[in-house]
Amino acid sequence: MKRSDFLDHISWTGAGIVFSVSSGGILSSTSLARADADDPKFSFVQISDSHIGFSRPPNDHVAQTLQQTVDSINALAYQPAFVMHTGDVTHLAKPAQFDTAKSILSTLKAPLISIPGEHDVIGDQGQAYFAAFGRKDAPNGWYSWDQNGIHFVALVNVFNFERMGLLTQPQLDWLAKDLATQTEETPIVVFGHVPLYALFPQWGWTTEDGAAALALLAPFTSVTILNGHIHQTIEHREGNLHFYTAASTAYPQPAPGTASGPGPLVVPPDHLLGVIGYRTIELTESQAVVAQHALG
Repeated sequence: MKRSDFLDHISWTGAGIVFSVSSGGILSSTSLARADADDPKFSFVQISDSHIGFSRPPNDHVAQTLQQTVDSINALAYQPAFVMHTGDVTHLAKPAQFDTAKSILSTLKAPLISIPGEHDVIGDQGQAYFAAFGRKDAPNGWYSWDQNGIHFVALVNVFNFERMGLLTQPQLDWLAKDLATQTEETPIVVFGHVPLYALFPQWGWTTEDGAAALALLAPFTSVTILNGHIHQTIEHREGNLHFYTAASTAYPQPAPGTASGPGPLVVPPDHLLGVIGYRTIELTESQAVVAQHALG
């Protein structure tokens, strides 16, 4: 993707954008004002990159903005089936940071599901993360489940800290076996932390062996891939694969190629809540609507 395309995509950050999914799973954008307000048959929420423990500009109150996110989700007219946190729950993987995050996230009305980000595995290969948020049925961190006719896959691709994502061969082997149980017409939703495609390799915004995973997903007619890590909303499509990155609940990062490297992007204090937030995905009998919700 060209740098000019990135600048076009970055206009999605924090905006009230809605994506409609046709019966074939193809997402298209509309304005939030045109979203259908009918009771959804099934919905879930994605949050990402809360970075509990971060305490400098542009946000030295990340616990507060995470709590505000939780409060906003709890106030939704229709509670989601689950909330998925796509990683970097904490900033430095300290036990106290996990305790704070768990205390806040435990106030969600909906069930919480999560995967680790690279900041969650610093120094101990994720032991503190798994102690706080691990699943007994997922000793390696990756897992899948079926719900409402959709096959969900949660991947862990954060093994190369601050360089690029990495799935490793054991996880790819597991993914191949997992997908082999599904028909090609089954809608697939994949969660990761680092982008699976080469979004901006110069900053490590890609997964080293992501192409192998995407090859396994390519035969399916409807695949939606949701990730975090880059703290902004960018849309990308390759065939039937639809990629959507998520805004952070903590702070934004610069658009790809617009700074010397990735890192916290300082914005005016009164602009911060407009570029952080969460995402809802609502499915009715005829369509799904995916919306990005800023906190302010």
